[in-house]
Amino acid sequence: MITLPVFAFPDFNLYSTPLFILVLQALLFSGLLLIKYFKNNNTSNLILAVILLLVSYQQICYTVGFMGWYNTYRTTKINYWLIPISLALAPMIYFYVKSITQSNFKFKKSDISHFIMILILILFRVSIYIYDALQPGFHENQNGVLKIAVDEKIVQPILVFLDFAVMLLYLAFTFQLFFNYRKKINQFFSNTYKLELNWVLSFLVVFSVLFLYSSIQTVINIAFVELSYTQQWWLNLLMAVSMLYIGIRGYFTDTNKLNNLNFEFNPDQKQEKLATDKKKISEQEIQMIDEYMKVEKPYLNSELNLSDLASNLQMHRSQLSQIINQGYDKNFNDFINEFRVNAFKEELKKGSHKELSLLGIALDCGFNSKATFNRVFKKLTQTSPTEFLQKISN
Repeated sequence: MITLPVFAFPDFNLYSTPLFILVLQALLFSGLLLIKYFKNNNTSNLILAVILLLVSYQQICYTVGFMGWYNTYRTTKINYWLIPISLALAPMIYFYVKSITQSNFKFKKSDISHFIMILILILFRVSIYIYDALQPGFHENQNGVLKIAVDEKIVQPILVFLDFAVMLLYLAFTFQLFFNYRKKINQFFSNTYKLELNWVLSFLVVFSVLFLYSSIQTVINIAFVELSYTQQWWLNLLMAVSMLYIGIRGYFTDTNKLNNLNFEFNPDQKQEKLATDKKKISEQEIQMIDEYMKVEKPYLNSELNLSDLASNLQMHRSQLSQIINQGYDKNFNDFINEFRVNAFKEELKKGSHKELSLLGIALDCGFNSKATFNRVFKKLTQTSPTEFLQKISN
């Protein structure tokens, strides 16, 4: 009589079950994002789907471990394919933010250079696997000769520091890219609430928290005490929850806002900048703009941007931008919104608040959202709209 071995896999326990459910959800949203990409050809959806797949791959490796795979199948060769995902994840985070904040973003051939390290590592792992597989007794052990002598003793300690450095650098570059974008839209758009992309900031904060947690855990593991598999579970749980959040928010957030907009100055911007830098701002130019703003009131258009105003004034947008920045000591957003705030104040003095709500008046004055209006009014007057109304009513 043949006795069949009893396998402990899969073991749905307190550690494996939450990870299993969360990873499945992340994979689901990854698939939905891919479908969305093929429907509207929005590159940001494709990149986010890849990000979810990368993290889910790492989570699957840990999840099957908690489900008893490695205890049941002791000669599994999974260690060859436990590749630090940060080498691929870090540049993907950067390109995701770039794909949202740059209009009509497209991958270039030169962008492949960002993934050289991960490609070299994959090639290295495949090579040592092929070599080890040809050695006697390979199928009886979990790790082969080169895996132990070269990868675990030399390469993996280097990867710990490389993994940390790459993620830190790319997060820094990506935050810089995002905040530069926010500065740029203030130079071009009069209402920026829909373009501020608060989702992107949340996305970066999530990965920063994961990076910080992972770094602390690595330091404790190396310098103080070796953490057990179950003690490292908390990081995996946090990652799984974070990926579910990112999948849901990323899928339901419109990242197409800039696809049909071009708020970059033209290719000859450098020459124009040199020419305009030499030119002093004249009083006539400032007077002309003042008169146009008071008579035509273009700020009442909530969609007004730098190009529109420059076209109306028969100027190039780089010229108008310089006049506003230097002549008024403001960016375009503050320049236009100051007119809107003053218009709102005038309406209150006329008693318009007796017929319309404060938000209704604000919308008539060119604002496009309550959040933008309250923030701008507070910034320019150091008081809230309601407090300002109370002051002028007394």
